[in-house]
Amino acid sequence: MVIGLNHRTAPLAMRERFWISENRRYEVLQQLKSAEGIEEIVVLSTCCRTEFLVWASEPTLAANSLLHFLSTDHGLKLSEWEHFYRLLDECALTQIFRVTSGLDSLVLGEPEIVSQVKVAWEQARTVGAAGHFLNAALEKALSVSKQVRHETTIGKVSVSIPMAALDLARHIFGSLEGRKVLLLGTGKMSELSARYMVENGAQSVMVIDQSPARASELAEKLGGTAATLADRWKCMLRADIVISATGCPHVVLTREEAERIAVERNRVALVILDIGMPRDVEPDVRRVDGILLYDLEGLERAVNSNAAERTAVAAEVEKIVAAEAQAFRGKLQAESVVPTIVALRHRLDQICRQELESFIEERGPFTREQDQSLHAITAQVIQKIASSLARELKDLPEKEEQEQMTAAVTRLFHLESPKQAFAGTRSEKANERSKERSKDRPVAINY
Repeated sequence: MVIGLNHRTAPLAMRERFWISENRRYEVLQQLKSAEGIEEIVVLSTCCRTEFLVWASEPTLAANSLLHFLSTDHGLKLSEWEHFYRLLDECALTQIFRVTSGLDSLVLGEPEIVSQVKVAWEQARTVGAAGHFLNAALEKALSVSKQVRHETTIGKVSVSIPMAALDLARHIFGSLEGRKVLLLGTGKMSELSARYMVENGAQSVMVIDQSPARASELAEKLGGTAATLADRWKCMLRADIVISATGCPHVVLTREEAERIAVERNRVALVILDIGMPRDVEPDVRRVDGILLYDLEGLERAVNSNAAERTAVAAEVEKIVAAEAQAFRGKLQAESVVPTIVALRHRLDQICRQELESFIEERGPFTREQDQSLHAITAQVIQKIASSLARELKDLPEKEEQEQMTAAVTRLFHLESPKQAFAGTRSEKANERSKERSKDRPVAINY
């Protein structure tokens, strides 16, 4: 299951509210991995999206747990739930594959998403929140991402956020020759944005960061100079372009400050590219005469204005992703009946062994050769019955039909619940305790 929101379903202000910083994700994973209904979970939170990738045998309970978390920790109102998508089975797998392949990014084919997915997966594995099923799904998603970049031209038409920032700056100034760039923050996005500016003629780069050491290190790599936070005002007065992505929990530039800067600059144009999450610059700064503020939504509009040429490539990638998701879902579906097949084989062996012992006691004793023959025939019967039922269970195309058949086999042969064979399944007592705790929770939509 995938539950989340992104740039297609929610405005930037809402994505900002539900964004989860890298350090906080560890705490969230620890909290949610033991929540009711959730057996495995990965949290992916970028400037474009916050998504919860979940393996759950009871999706409604898992959705309720996530709704409770979002309500208590992020102030989600039920009226805002419409901005979140809730995807199951093949639709969920398709979403994971689409995201990792760059189809669902702010810009088509965004290359940074692969590393972001890898980081999210590694975080989940570090705290033990990802297990067999999500590990398999994400491993396959990364494999599909490589496949589409090898078999299509998505890598050639892809435009990263830093590249979009460059295109926007060139559109505004015409040429970047001699332009001065101020970099607030030393993250990967900031570095790439500044590097592209320098490669396209920007005269100098000034770097400011909360860590003077990081600022000096990046400035040296870019051939620029570092400054301190105390020099921020002076640097803004001299800059033509400000690229901001500090990761600070609060804004670093208010409208009032921007108004004073614009006055001191005599309203000479200053372009501010706020590519941070959460945003570094108050949205009202765009109302200041002499300052051109573009945040992630502004970059999205700039990129989408030239999206027509990428439509054909996207359609080609969509076909690959859909086919791979369908095939992988079939594999997972077949794998999910393995515990039932194992339990069935054990039960058949138990029944035949009991009957064989009774037969030998009544009709025996038998010679060694006769005894071996009896056991061999019994083993063949067990193998044929188990194999036949295994094929029937694995080959059923629909999940609901497969679940009904599995339940019938379990009931007919008096098998233990196959769920007990899955790692992460909790005891009935633990589930009862969870149900008691969840009585007062808001209820999510049933699937």
